Amino acid sequence: MSRLRIYDESRADAPVAEHVEHDAIARALRAAGVRFERWEAAQPVEPGASQDEVITAYRADIDRLMRDEGYQAVDVVSLKPDHPDRAAFRARFLNEHTHSEDEVRFFVAGAGQFTLHIGDKVYEVLCEQGDLIGVPDGTRHWFDMSESPYFVAIRLFTNPAGWVAEFTGEDIAERFPRMTPHASAQTA
Repeated sequence: MSRLRIYDESRADAPVAEHVEHDAIARALRAAGVRFERWEAAQPVEPGASQDEVITAYRADIDRLMRDEGYQAVDVVSLKPDHPDRAAFRARFLNEHTHSEDEVRFFVAGAGQFTLHIGDKVYEVLCEQGDLIGVPDGTRHWFDMSESPYFVAIRLFTNPAGWVAEFTGEDIAERFPRMTPHASAQTA
């Protein structure tokens, strides 16, 4: 189940709000300037599907975002709990950083946790299958995939070179909860 927890940046021990219904999550994030949508596949996506098959299943939504938002590149990233470099991949995203372009991810399968630091609030967003999140450029954030990652995600970029992070050097990410392994990782 998708979830949004909102914290005061100085209190990582207790959220000030929590939402589990998609519409409530979308409203709260929209108020903070963050896109959050649900997508449905135009055709079933089988486990082990190729990048082209995944993109084809979501082509209408991808084309809409590329047209409306100017994204120029799309790819698919996939990670399973048995990946030999999972710890290194996880560590790469755990520190607070920004990007000079929006970070757009659609979860085809599995889950990941984006944590956004906006003003004096921290928004912890657990994204699951069917969720699209669009983190605006310049937004301080970090991403966790847990110690046993399992996800397949479509990524959209305005810069064809892809993901480039600018780390803030702040330690705020270390003070907030990490993602626990997702239930689907147990069956992957």
